[in-house]
Amino acid sequence: MMKHFLFLTILFSHWAMQGISSPLSHDKTVLLLTGSRPSPRITYGREQLGKALEAAGYRLTNVEWRSAPPGIHIIMIGTGDDPSIQQAGRQFKLSPAKTPGREGFAIRVKDRRALIAGADASGALYGCLELAERVRSSGALPEQLSFTDQPEMVLRGACVGIQKTAYLPGRHVYEYPYTPQEFPWLYDKQQWIQYLDMLAANRMNSLYLWNGHPFASLVRLKEYPYAVEVDSATFRRNEEMYRFLTEEADRRGIWVIQMFYNIILSKPFAEKHGLATQDRRRPITPLIADYTRKSIAAFVAKYPNVGLLVTLGEAMEGDGMDVEWFTNTIIPGVKDGLQALGKKDLPPIVLRGHDTNPQQVMAAARPLYPNLYTMNKYNGEALTTYTPRGPWAAMHRDLSRLAAAHIDNVHILANLEPFRYGATAFIQKCVQAMHTIHGANGLHLYPESSYWDWPYTADKATPRLRQTDRDRLWYMAWARYAWNCHRPRQEEDRYWSRLLDAQFGSKGAGKDILEAYEQAGEIAPKLLRRFGITNGNRQTLTLGMTMPQLINPDKYRVWPELYNSDGPEGETLLTYAAKEWQQRPHTGETPVQIAEEVTRHGELAVAAIERAAPAGRQAEAEFARLRNDMHCYRALARCFAAKAQAALLVLRYGYSQELQDLEKALPYLQQSVAHYRELANLTKDTYLYANSMQTGQRKVPVSGSGGHNKTWTELLPFYEAELHTFRQRLDSLKQADHRGPNGQPARQLRLQPAEVALQSPNGDHYQPATGQQPFTDTTLQVQAIAPALQPLQALRGSLQQQRSAGTTLRFHASRPVKVVVGFFKGGHKGYLQEPDLETDAGADNYGQATVRIANALIIKGLPPVNIHTYYFDAGQHTLALGKGACLILGFMDGRQEIPAYDAGLGAAGAQKLDWLFE
Repeated sequence: MMKHFLFLTILFSHWAMQGISSPLSHDKTVLLLTGSRPSPRITYGREQLGKALEAAGYRLTNVEWRSAPPGIHIIMIGTGDDPSIQQAGRQFKLSPAKTPGREGFAIRVKDRRALIAGADASGALYGCLELAERVRSSGALPEQLSFTDQPEMVLRGACVGIQKTAYLPGRHVYEYPYTPQEFPWLYDKQQWIQYLDMLAANRMNSLYLWNGHPFASLVRLKEYPYAVEVDSATFRRNEEMYRFLTEEADRRGIWVIQMFYNIILSKPFAEKHGLATQDRRRPITPLIADYTRKSIAAFVAKYPNVGLLVTLGEAMEGDGMDVEWFTNTIIPGVKDGLQALGKKDLPPIVLRGHDTNPQQVMAAARPLYPNLYTMNKYNGEALTTYTPRGPWAAMHRDLSRLAAAHIDNVHILANLEPFRYGATAFIQKCVQAMHTIHGANGLHLYPESSYWDWPYTADKATPRLRQTDRDRLWYMAWARYAWNCHRPRQEEDRYWSRLLDAQFGSKGAGKDILEAYEQAGEIAPKLLRRFGITNGNRQTLTLGMTMPQLINPDKYRVWPELYNSDGPEGETLLTYAAKEWQQRPHTGETPVQIAEEVTRHGELAVAAIERAAPAGRQAEAEFARLRNDMHCYRALARCFAAKAQAALLVLRYGYSQELQDLEKALPYLQQSVAHYRELANLTKDTYLYANSMQTGQRKVPVSGSGGHNKTWTELLPFYEAELHTFRQRLDSLKQADHRGPNGQPARQLRLQPAEVALQSPNGDHYQPATGQQPFTDTTLQVQAIAPALQPLQALRGSLQQQRSAGTTLRFHASRPVKVVVGFFKGGHKGYLQEPDLETDAGADNYGQATVRIANALIIKGLPPVNIHTYYFDAGQHTLALGKGACLILGFMDGRQEIPAYDAGLGAAGAQKLDWLFE
């Protein structure tokens, strides 16, 4: 090092004696030098700066210091604590005015001398990228510059899901081994280079790889060699690719973080030991814990620069189990791996707050492992607001106080896909809210759409479009504001307008394209937070919603945080209709207000994109797709607005019983279908699908099981049928001069009982009927029950045992059957939680996620009961339902379908209107 330092000292002296400070204005030769510690990150930054200079017409030279000619540009790059950089600062008289913080940098330019001094190697890299951007923007090196910068967020990253749109045969959700057959792009080095370059250009410093159980594709355990899920050749390719990826990422200042779920087991391991790969309700056994701990230890030892993102929820249940698993299996596994490496420094472990009690887990884990980061979803699995509040925001604040860094995860975006999204002002405000409301200092960004179909978008195009190309603006905006969210808005509008002008060759129309993005970007967030069922990916907003979902949302299990946390205070359709009828004042954001606003946003978005259309000179195909998206957004807004007006009139009829309210609703419903038909026409030749997760986990507006119902043309018949049914119901009411709900066919339904050989529990049977006592240890009686349930033979059980030990059924069926289970509504403590796809991806493995009969049974003093069914083929089966009170109402014919409906027991009159549309 001293030798190199002496060399630079002589070099600087030589330049001084040569009088290089007198520039020759015509000379565009540049000498790029690095300090005495040119790490791979600094070398990469130098390369990127060199490319920008050459593109601007500069010539890079590698002349020896003795022959460096006068008048050339000299740029010195390194870290601020490097003696050679300090010496250069003195020689150039360009010493930084202040020292930047972590990943920060200082750039000084004067008299053709430039100094890029980073707080660390990443800072030097970002300094190179900053100067390169200025060169590309202006076409020349600045004559003078004094600039210091550093990021506001500690972690700024994006994710890639090593997952697919559908389940693999014989496997469950998240179970995707790393193979070239399933993921050919995973082995495409050039594509990875382009992706990592994109992250680096946007100054992102983390890359998250999502997979349920990656260890069985990447490590081989001597104790469990049979657990590997891929063949030997693929295993070697995986090792090589993983090392390549992590090394190239590190070269760009990017930390690779591997995500995994708990508890998911390797399929060959599970089969050898007679276990399920996933079983949410199984206990932690020594075998499972040992396998997982050794897997983590081997991974840490083999890939020491890769972080871990831990999801405790979904595949395990119970806060106590989460704490035990994290503290007794995961953390010891990481420490075992570090010990094998001979390392003492604890790398960060990122704890995801999904489906667990992260505060409780952190309290138990911090004494054992202090270097813990936390992560939680920003607006659930959607983008709804930049004014988060309520319990979800409080959880974020709690986590931010408990962790070295707290990360906001912009997750899935189920309400945005598949259309383009570039509302940069909305994004900027969201990042500001992450800081000020959530207390976060990290960003984890999902793709804007098609997460499950990486690397492609849903556009119909040949060749298929790639997400990083189509959604370039998405990545740029989030990354830009993760670095600095306090940039003045007027300057930002000019910045993005210039960028869009450059992209489309629009010569000044970039401001109109940006306006279209900003207006359209308000539509989906506002629609979901005011009309939606959930902020989770079981709902695809752009496919619309049915009338029963709007007028009786509880039947579809409304996720409370959507209304408690993911938007400003406001009213649902039901609340608004009730207040209108009672003539009470409204509070906050209302459905009528949002219907008007989204309609206006749609009109303004289309007007703006049409103003920009004549100005385009390049990227015509992409502009045409963007233009079509704006028309899609307008049609979507119009459809929802008209349907909301129809829903309010139907809800009013629930109070008034006046047919004129239904008559007024009809034209609005007709308008809604017409707008949806327009949406179907706009998308039939432009999009392959609306949602990229094409499984039965998609429930709203209709089931996506088997890859069906993923396009607007598939959904249009549902809405046309809904309109047809409403006309028929309205006509029947007119003919009968009826003043209330009548003729609901579901009310005549009777479930067909099935015989099974029940092995346990040994308990009394009873016919579900009024006056029956469903529990052996209480005198509680059934007060009201849907007639459909009465033919069954229910099982009487112990309420106390259900709460302390759970409910497990073991039975043999000679033909397909469904187990009919009653869940007490509301999620109160002591009651078995209803199957919930918000937190448990396996909650529909038996078709149990859908509420088959809502408000089906009443027991005085207890919440109303919703009916779910679990399907089983013929054979021997075990159903473990977990802890909490529930009703086992019997076994029914597995081939009988139950059209979902609301029995209305204990429900208000306005909630019995579904029959008008079903």
